[in-house]
Amino acid sequence: MQVFTRMTLILFFHAFLTLVVRAERVPNVVLIVADDLNCFIEPYGDNVAITPHLTELASRGLVFEKAYCQQAVCNPSRSSFLTGLRPNTVKVDDLRKNFREASQLGEALVTLPQFFKERGYFCQNIGKLFHNMGETQDRQSWSIDEVLHKGTHSADTIHYNTPKRLRKNQFSKAPVMESVDVPDTFYRDGQIAHLAASVLRDLPPEGKPFFLGVGFWRPHLPFVAPQKYWKQYDRSQIQIPPAIDQYAFVPSIALHDSRELWSYGNLREKQSLAEEDVRDLKLGYYASISFLDAQVGKILDAIDLGGHRDNTIVVFLSDHGFHVGERGLWGKTTNFELDARVPFILSDPRAVGSHGKTSSSLCELVDLYPTLIHLCGFQAEENQVLEGADLSPLLKDPTIDIKPAAFTQHQHPFYGSRDQWKAVGYSIRTTQWRYTEWRAIDSQEILAKELYDHSSDSQEMTNVSHLHPEVVNQHAIELLQLFPIHSE
Repeated sequence: MQVFTRMTLILFFHAFLTLVVRAERVPNVVLIVADDLNCFIEPYGDNVAITPHLTELASRGLVFEKAYCQQAVCNPSRSSFLTGLRPNTVKVDDLRKNFREASQLGEALVTLPQFFKERGYFCQNIGKLFHNMGETQDRQSWSIDEVLHKGTHSADTIHYNTPKRLRKNQFSKAPVMESVDVPDTFYRDGQIAHLAASVLRDLPPEGKPFFLGVGFWRPHLPFVAPQKYWKQYDRSQIQIPPAIDQYAFVPSIALHDSRELWSYGNLREKQSLAEEDVRDLKLGYYASISFLDAQVGKILDAIDLGGHRDNTIVVFLSDHGFHVGERGLWGKTTNFELDARVPFILSDPRAVGSHGKTSSSLCELVDLYPTLIHLCGFQAEENQVLEGADLSPLLKDPTIDIKPAAFTQHQHPFYGSRDQWKAVGYSIRTTQWRYTEWRAIDSQEILAKELYDHSSDSQEMTNVSHLHPEVVNQHAIELLQLFPIHSE
């Protein structure tokens, strides 16, 4: 009896110690980033999108309903949220600048994965996390070299990988859409998911904590996905955006020529897009989203199979939103809600009270950095500047508000040489309103103002700045606090 009792006590004590050790272990982090994904997914109420795996992630995490990027184009957005600094601080506002060279912050600039690496985490990047243009390797951030992280989006297509002498058509870049009966791993995102899943299954649950960055290339143009994802959709169910003439009082500086779309396929031969073209393109966008969703599912399965679910924070987000024909626009690079707003889902297995819930608190991608390090039990260094807010209180109470406004900025027209830029639009999103102010780059003169009332106009159909001067003045003052006008 004494032996049994002693053995029982030993086993009990061992089990208790195991629980204590597990409780004290810092959590792992898996950061999943999509490219050009707006909120056309099931967790955000889209009734066309087929995204069961993102819906599953939402059921085990918190959905941020009002999350916004800081600039709606790849390099500036990613440079911002991966450093915790706004574009004007990190000094990245185009597709070519390197954040370490542009910022001039030196050692004071510490990227999000670098922060975890310096605290003993094994940090690995698979896919497009930082920008893909030029030399994108950042060895200071990762424990081993990045993979599948550079190249062009066109490089995924069969056309691109077919010798020129065998190509039936010569496209400027690649076909704008591609539906082929191939396995997921034919495309880069399938390869990224396959490799990331194998890493997650191999990493020991009781081993060194890890930060895994998984960057998918879709649903960015061209809209390519294995044929099975296209077949999931009924083309007749794809809705056509409102006609351009239904939008009122939108200043021309807020729009663009959708150059990104027209550079693919044979679209340059067209003068405009017919309704059938719009429907096909939007179907391609949805197919790409479903392809992306399936890859996210493989990551989630691998987290479970690897024994990491109970100790791994999973974040899913997009670098910015995307227009698919609204206002006649295709692509990003605006300050409208559809480009500025992003999907952002955070799953912390310890915060069970937040699972399956949503928060309407305004937040920004620049908030990601301080939130993650707080959830993992760390705080920023004394000399480190982080310009976001810690969102972790929302995991305890999703109904509270963390900040009064979110800010996005963009220069126009964006594509082309910098000397063609005419103005910068600074945009503030508050609970009810979006106000955007366009300032001439040279003179800082205010060229145009936009105000949209989201209590009655969630699609931003009508600019009502001329009807609410008091609201314009109030928001203009708030913009000046973050973006002061510099007179020569």
